[in-house]
Amino acid sequence: MSLASRISALASRVGLEVKTKIDATHPGVARAWVCFGYVGTQVVVRASHNVASVTRTAAGRYRVTFATAMPDSNYCWTALARSSTNSGTQRIAIVRSSTDQKTAQYVDISCATTSASFDDSSEINLTVYR
Repeated sequence: MSLASRISALASRVGLEVKTKIDATHPGVARAWVCFGYVGTQVVVRASHNVASVTRTAAGRYRVTFATAMPDSNYCWTALARSSTNSGTQRIAIVRSSTDQKTAQYVDISCATTSASFDDSSEINLTVYR
């Protein structure tokens, strides 16, 4: 058996083993994600997984509703926001305010300027792990 054949056989065995260990319920796999932004006067969802809707609740404030609820509210989320202009005006995804909610059905996220005032962004990316 040649070296190339052995490497190919090993890669196949590793792939089969990993397939049995990692599935959609693995904690290292994103349970939900969405790429959206506020463009013009509406929320535009560009791509998503396990997200039923994104609703703008106020300037820079959004509620992301999951298509299939999380098992509980003990999940981790991370988000990034793109600057809405090329003038150096930064946008950041920030931690929730005390009025925002995080439930098994949805999460409220906020986008702000570097001076911490809520503001919209043309692109926000959210990922949820559980």
